[in-house]
Amino acid sequence: MRSYEENDSLILASGGYDHTIKFWETDTGFCKRTVQHAESQVNALEVTPDQVYLAAASYQHVYMYDLVANNSSPVINFEGATKNITDIGFQQDAKWMYSGGEDCKARIWDLKDSASQAPRCYNAGNPITSVCLHPNQVELFIGDQNGIIHRWDLKTDNTDQIIPEQDAMILDIAIDPLGHYMASVNSKGRCYIWELQGSSEEPTKIKPKFKFDAHNKYALKVLFSHDSSLLATTSGDQSLKIWSMKDYSLIQEFKQEGQRWVWDAAFSGDDQYIFSASSDGVVRLWNVSNGNIEREYAGHQKAVTAIAFKDSSVLP
Repeated sequence: MRSYEENDSLILASGGYDHTIKFWETDTGFCKRTVQHAESQVNALEVTPDQVYLAAASYQHVYMYDLVANNSSPVINFEGATKNITDIGFQQDAKWMYSGGEDCKARIWDLKDSASQAPRCYNAGNPITSVCLHPNQVELFIGDQNGIIHRWDLKTDNTDQIIPEQDAMILDIAIDPLGHYMASVNSKGRCYIWELQGSSEEPTKIKPKFKFDAHNKYALKVLFSHDSSLLATTSGDQSLKIWSMKDYSLIQEFKQEGQRWVWDAAFSGDDQYIFSASSDGVVRLWNVSNGNIEREYAGHQKAVTAIAFKDSSVLP
């Protein structure tokens, strides 16, 4: 992997409970920049599609940091939520941002107007843990603490719901880049897979495909590889696992003594490596094929709960 310092197409950032966001050289593990995020822990990080800003979800705010100017202070502040914002993401052309939070609201934010107070809003009725945008750019899938997945059609404002399992919180949702499959993980460690059918002209049809016990404790994160062939899950059982989307078999299990809960993960642009963030304050880079740790990014004083990685050089 190339260093972010040598190639600005690479961005690796991490944040967590120590109220800092760190930017790393991917090749060396050196922290090239630290910014203070004093008001709150960092719940989620996401780089804008144009790689101009890093968005940090926190308590009542989404702060935007300028990646080009290297300004240590947030340059934009989106506010209006009343509790923790737990998840964020962007429309593919960076026209708007979406978020979900513990105030039960999923919001659409106009990126051109930070003072708009999120003009579009959906009340899920329960604290939201995850929000995922379908590749068709017109449907949001929202997971909540009551175990419900909501589909919000942004064109029609229609919504519907599915409940994969009773008495289990939805902790994360992911849709593969091709828009063929959706995955969710829950507080019982189970992973559910659905087949998605339809187009941007009609509501997506959701067909149950497979379910399996991914972890023996809370499953915290689920994500697809860029080529949609792999599925990664993280957990409170101190592990990151890689599954085959062909037959749902376990390909790799990454565990390191002392890393405790694994909160977040991100595939490299070529899917040959995967980053993990854990409660021991370390970000790790793992080799997907052989399971080895290639590099550690140490410097956080408390749990690392969020990472963001972008490699625009391999994206279409």
